[in-house]
Amino acid sequence: MKTVKSIERKKWDKIEDFFIKNFTDGERPDMDTILFLIGVQELGQGKKKFSKDDKVNLIHIAVCTILEPFGYYRFEGRDADDWPQFEFMEPLPELKANEQSLLMKYAIIQYFEDKNLI
Repeated sequence: MKTVKSIERKKWDKIEDFFIKNFTDGERPDMDTILFLIGVQELGQGKKKFSKDDKVNLIHIAVCTILEPFGYYRFEGRDADDWPQFEFMEPLPELKANEQSLLMKYAIIQYFEDKNLI
């Protein structure tokens, strides 16, 4: 019988493979790269050059987006520049670094499943 851990690992591997094939020229993406590209997708303005501040904001958009289903953020709409805006709803529980990473991976897996990408 497959364990939840092995099933989630296979899903995570599919996500990494998706990024390797489409964005990273064969390199395994780190978490920030994945979040940045989710943010670009959610912004919906296509490929373009972003400032350093924009890149930080895109990662924030991704974090809000993937944690929204868990009740930590709520999408409020878009601002005058058409950037997604979120309301902070609930603080994350105290997590160790490895637990934070696992939560983010799980949330990214859920995002990809919801978007029918894996």
